[in-house]
Amino acid sequence: MKDLKYLVGYVLPVCSIVALYLQGAWSFLTPIVAFILIPIAERLFPQNTQNLSPDEIKTKEKNPFFDFLLYLNIPLVFSMVGYFLWSLTFRDYSGLELSGLTFSVGLALGSNGINVAHELGHRTTKWERTLGKLLFLPSLYMHFYIEHNYGHHLHVATPEDPASAKYNQSVYSFWISSIVGQYRKAWRIQKDLLKRSGKSFFSIQNDMFYYTLFESAYLVGIYVWLGIFGLLIALLIAVISVLLLETINYIEHYGLRRNKTPSGRYERASEIHSWNSNHVLGRMMLYELTRHSDHHHRAHKKYQLLEYHEVSPQLPYGYPSSMVISMIPSLWFALMNPRIPSEMKR
Repeated sequence: MKDLKYLVGYVLPVCSIVALYLQGAWSFLTPIVAFILIPIAERLFPQNTQNLSPDEIKTKEKNPFFDFLLYLNIPLVFSMVGYFLWSLTFRDYSGLELSGLTFSVGLALGSNGINVAHELGHRTTKWERTLGKLLFLPSLYMHFYIEHNYGHHLHVATPEDPASAKYNQSVYSFWISSIVGQYRKAWRIQKDLLKRSGKSFFSIQNDMFYYTLFESAYLVGIYVWLGIFGLLIALLIAVISVLLLETINYIEHYGLRRNKTPSGRYERASEIHSWNSNHVLGRMMLYELTRHSDHHHRAHKKYQLLEYHEVSPQLPYGYPSSMVISMIPSLWFALMNPRIPSEMKR
C-alpha cells in the first residue's frame, strides 16, 4: 500500500483535466495547486531520509507497478494536450480562461511529460527510451535526450554544462542560457557521436534530423488542423512546460561546481554536485527527481530506488517551494548562497 503514494504524481494532470471540465475560475487550478497549495503542504509534511533495505531494493526493482505508473503518463499527457487543442474548435473560451488553461496544461506537460520522459530516457531498454523521446514531442524538446544523456551527465557542475546554473545567476538568465546552450550542444554532441562511428553528419543515423522532422510535422499537423491560433496555443504550452523543466534544472545544480585536479581535469561528478531534497510531497510528485544527487551518482537507477546521501547538499525546502522562491532572485540568493561551499563560489 505504501507504494500507492506515487499516485500523487498525477496531481497536476488531474488538476488540468478538472480545469478543462469546469473552466471559469477553475482554469487556473493547476498553477494554484503547483505554486501555492503544494508549497504550503510541503511545510506540513515531514522530511524522510530513510533508504530502502537490500531486500526492499530487490523487490521494488522488479515490481512492474512502478513502470506502469510512468507508462500511464503517455496516453494521459497526449489526451490532455490533444483535447485542449481540439476544444479550441468548439469552446468559446474567454481570454482569462484561455490563459489559465494554457498555463495549466503546460505545467502538467512539464511535470508528467518532460519529467517522465527524462526518467524513461535513462532506461536500459531501447523501447523505453523511445517512449521517453515520444513524451518530449509536445514540448518540442526531443533534443534534450541527446544533450542530457551525453552532455549534462558528463559535464554537470562545470562551465561546459549549460544546464548547471552559475553562482549568482538568476533563473531568468538561466532560462535563456540553458535553452539556447543545450540546443546548440545537442547538435555538437550528435556530430561527435557520428564522427566516432565513422559516419557523416548527414547520415540517416543523425537523430537530431529526426527530432527536427517529427517536431516540425507535429506543428504543421496542428496548423493544418487548427490554424494559426491553435498553433500559437500549442507553442505556448510547449514553452510553459520547458520553462518548468529549466526552473527545475536551475535549482538542481545552482552554484555547485566541480574543481579541477592537478592534471587539469575536473574532479569526478559525485553526490556533492547536486542539490537533494527529502521533502516527501515533492519526491512523490516528481517521481523522486528530488533525490537528484543519487540520480547523478547512478543515472540508470530507477526512480523508486534512489537513495539519500548524507554528503549531498540539502535544499532547505522541497523542489516545488524552491521553484517559487527562485522566481525572486534576491530571496533565492540570500537563501542559497550561504549554503554553497566556499571553494565552489566562482
